[in-house]
Amino acid sequence: MESIIYILEKMPLLLKATLVTIELTVLAIVFGTMIGLIIALAKISKFRILNSIGSFYTWVFRGIPLLVQLIFLYFALPYFGVEMDPFPCAVLGLSLCGGAYIAEIIRAGILSIDNGQMEAALSLGMSHAQAMRRVIIPQTYRRLIPPMGNEFITLTKDTSLVSVITMKELLRQGQLIASADYKSFEMYGAVAVIYLILTTLFTVVFNKLENRLALME
Repeated sequence: MESIIYILEKMPLLLKATLVTIELTVLAIVFGTMIGLIIALAKISKFRILNSIGSFYTWVFRGIPLLVQLIFLYFALPYFGVEMDPFPCAVLGLSLCGGAYIAEIIRAGILSIDNGQMEAALSLGMSHAQAMRRVIIPQTYRRLIPPMGNEFITLTKDTSLVSVITMKELLRQGQLIASADYKSFEMYGAVAVIYLILTTLFTVVFNKLENRLALME
């Protein structure tokens, strides 16, 4: 009972930090999707240099752990005169890394569309870029919902890594409270439950969205 009362007393601080976690996740998925779309189009481009750039990007950002990327951005870049506050640094790190994975999701979605769709669009006088924008990409979004939902949930959990750059999100707030009150078991347990609730809610939302889009087909 005492532990429950203690957690309830600290809940306002945890909920405030939870909002930061959600904000980081949303911004990372938005910017990551923008980056991912550009990289995906580069990887399927007929221009070898664009293909090489896209492949290099995904090779680097999928191959280096996100934790290492965040540490490099926050602690190493200042040696080159580039300094960032924790929040923009966290958004940048999550977006760059997430973009590499989203690029592969989008690329796979585009390549899953039958080649006849592109040929038909070209035969109607569209350019390749117009065909991609008007015909191919609009058909891929339904197929992207399940993997994008998984990536959204993954990014939600990955936000816990930004605590290493002193970003006060959910985990960092829990660490600060636990170290001050010597209540590690209760506090980290509460943090774990909040993460579980978040990922469960997001899973339900994406499942409902996927089912609704399936009924529209």
